[in-house]
Amino acid sequence: MALRVFNSLGREIQPFQPLEEGCVRMYVCGPTVYADAHIGHAMSAIVFDMIRRYLEYLGYEVTYVTNFTDVDDKIIDRARETEQDPFELAEHYTNRYLEHLRDLNVKEATEYTRVTTEMPNIISDINELGEAGYAYELNGSVYFRVLRDADYGKLSQRRLEDARAGTRVEEDLDKEDPADFALWKAAQPGEPSWESPWGHGRPGWHIECTSMCRHHLGDTIDIHGGGNDLVFPHHENEIAQSESLTGQPFANYWLHNGMMQLSGTKMSKSLGNLITIAEFLEDHPPDALRMVVFQGHYRKPVQFADDIVAAAERGLRRMRQGLRFTQGRTTVGSGADALRQATERARTDFRAHMDDDFNTSAAIASIFDLVRAVNTAQAADVGGLFMDAAQDTVRELMGVLGFTLEGPTEPDEESSGLVEPLIELLIETRSELRTARQFELADHLRDRLGELGIQLEDGPRGTTWQRNRA
Repeated sequence: MALRVFNSLGREIQPFQPLEEGCVRMYVCGPTVYADAHIGHAMSAIVFDMIRRYLEYLGYEVTYVTNFTDVDDKIIDRARETEQDPFELAEHYTNRYLEHLRDLNVKEATEYTRVTTEMPNIISDINELGEAGYAYELNGSVYFRVLRDADYGKLSQRRLEDARAGTRVEEDLDKEDPADFALWKAAQPGEPSWESPWGHGRPGWHIECTSMCRHHLGDTIDIHGGGNDLVFPHHENEIAQSESLTGQPFANYWLHNGMMQLSGTKMSKSLGNLITIAEFLEDHPPDALRMVVFQGHYRKPVQFADDIVAAAERGLRRMRQGLRFTQGRTTVGSGADALRQATERARTDFRAHMDDDFNTSAAIASIFDLVRAVNTAQAADVGGLFMDAAQDTVRELMGVLGFTLEGPTEPDEESSGLVEPLIELLIETRSELRTARQFELADHLRDRLGELGIQLEDGPRGTTWQRNRA
């Protein structure tokens, strides 16, 4: 089965076929940097990091470009509130975001672009749109003529009348059509501005991504990504600008992730219901956020709650426990053969699920199946090459999803010196009870340890234990 993806342009599952054999050009919309990024921003970064990693796993060379909006109304307003220079403010939060991406094990982009460094290209593209009749100047600002774009609305599947009804009132009420949107905004007192053929000003929001895509990846790219809240108007307007400029399709595949929700409501700064990445990482390992995101489907909303994070952390502990060091002596026989088959099956199932529009929840389930097979084999004293291959496969496949699997699997060092001998003593006591045929007491001891999160496994070479195996 070859990779198939859900294309928001047309809203259907399609086979993935890149423009150039073996290569993928991919652009993902980044944040507006005026405050600390929240875990909703992290979700989008994690999703497209996973998509990139899987494409590379399939053998593609991926050129991955993402942007920072570092001049914008929100940045200017925040700088006024805090009495900071807007460029310094944007630079601070850009660096903070990059630091958080590293913490979350998000691979570094091939290129990070910023509005403030792309101004000559942006001005040139706006000028081209004007010369072709797609844009007009009004009071020092420039607007895109939506009526000139015959298939405007093809991504969001909105009629022009709906677009007009949903358009916020612009500063200029003399626009040719209410749906026309700003490519260039005339300078206002005290705001950052750049010189242009229309006077001093700054770009509108939508043109920046069009220019960055065109000048860093080409007229047509393979994948354009972002949150599904960007479909309209941002991505719709990107398509209108780009395809009017070049006469070519802007992106062959449009992929959109769902929103992170807290108590059923989308996280946003305006609602004040957000958790920053920094706040999350104070209390949880980075892998936990990936597990929360990937236990669902990337296109669907992700519910965020304490019990969901706790369940994700328990799952990660189970995963890491399957990687614990053992010295099994059995290298052949039914146990070893069953582990070999489980390893082969995990690879096949993982690939099939990921080829099905990046179905990470099913892919992770197939890895958990392998972890269970590893635990069963360890209890049967299986070791050697088959055990090494199985554990290496767990690490490899989880790595494709961006998991580090770093973190403790046992008690912390301060307490483990006391806890482990006590558990071993209880296991020895239980063994003596069984030898004395006091099975009821032995079973009671096993059950009480289970209630405390200690799982006992009886094997041919004695009893072993592990924590929190659900």
